[in-house]
Amino acid sequence: MPSSKTRQRKLARAKYDRQMARKAASARRKRRLQAGIGSALALLLIVFGTVWLLGGFDSDPKTPEAADLCSWTPQDGSANTNLKDVGTPPTKDLPNTGTRPMTITTNQGAPVTVTLDVASAPCSSASFAYLAGKGFFDNTKCHELTAEGALRCGDPSGTGQGGATYSFFNENVPAAPEPSPSASPAPAQAPLYPKGTVALISNAATGGGNGSQFLIFFKDFTTSSPTYPIIGTVTAGLDVVEKIGALGAVDNGSGEKIKPAQDVIIQSLTVGEAATPAPSASVPATPTAPTASPSPTTGQS
Repeated sequence: MPSSKTRQRKLARAKYDRQMARKAASARRKRRLQAGIGSALALLLIVFGTVWLLGGFDSDPKTPEAADLCSWTPQDGSANTNLKDVGTPPTKDLPNTGTRPMTITTNQGAPVTVTLDVASAPCSSASFAYLAGKGFFDNTKCHELTAEGALRCGDPSGTGQGGATYSFFNENVPAAPEPSPSASPAPAQAPLYPKGTVALISNAATGGGNGSQFLIFFKDFTTSSPTYPIIGTVTAGLDVVEKIGALGAVDNGSGEKIKPAQDVIIQSLTVGEAATPAPSASVPATPTAPTASPSPTTGQS
């Protein structure tokens, strides 16, 4: 029989083992809890950081910046003193649909009104509106009657070498006519530049880019290699331009017979706000009257 002291030592040992086991289990639970809390905090920090990087806490979310619609190439006014520096038009948030009215008042009669085709030539229209707002064309001369049958204007220097200190790309140049087979006569085709057409003409002094110079055609004109970008159409006052063309040209002082026989001075040129065409109302279909069924034929005996 084990002595009472031996039994007491065994009981004490068992009690000690139970206490140590409980402490170990408690420690494991505490570590698991701490690990869970740490993981949750790490996940929360990751989520918070991602939202912050994406601007989720910005009080004023940034609106995506609009893309440039037009670009303007600077020209060196010191290299060409005929150029006039009035800055450059904006490049974005410009009208690109509908039309704009342009009014050219000269010393030759009633104003010439033009509808600018914003949808087909948005940058050309924006340039004209900008220059008109600067008074760029006011009190300038139309310096040439071209061989194509157009009045050339838009150069404050009157030399054909001037304009603004920027240029821009072509818009709305008509396609060249299709060549006809040699065996058959060429079919009648509408002129590429009907009289009343307003088009840009490039300036060789600025590398051939478009600028402020423009043509108003008083005759129909067609070419196999069109280069003039069409920007609008005369809607009133074409008779004034035709009268200027009928006066003919004289020597411009450089041996070229291109100067209008009478001075043509643009007293003012203005461009109005863009107008978007209203959507056309749909026309309801005309109801069709029901077709009467044929009466049955009664047979006779």
